[in-house]
Amino acid sequence: MKTLSEQEIIEFTRVYLKEWVFEKTTIKRDFKFKTFAEAFSFMSEIALEAEKLNHHPDWSNSYNDVSIALTNHEANGVTQLDFVLANRIDKIFIKLQSQQTSHSID
Repeated sequence: MKTLSEQEIIEFTRVYLKEWVFEKTTIKRDFKFKTFAEAFSFMSEIALEAEKLNHHPDWSNSYNDVSIALTNHEANGVTQLDFVLANRIDKIFIKLQSQQTSHSID
């Protein structure tokens, strides 16, 4: 898979992945949740998507914080696959946040 240029990565994240930051050979984003269980649920859903894509994030979790870095190790940089996974991660985050909001209203 083709490694994208720095300009391509910056432009794509600026337009489509506004919360993600390009740093060296990765795109990164931090997520915060109310509880550890919410953070772990988020990571579990991402794991299922990552398996489908056969593309796995570098990530860490500390209680309610999740930090994710995406890169293609074979290509030694960011590829289109990183953008696909980042987009799916954002959709999972939005879905879980809306579920938490609707549960707090009940």
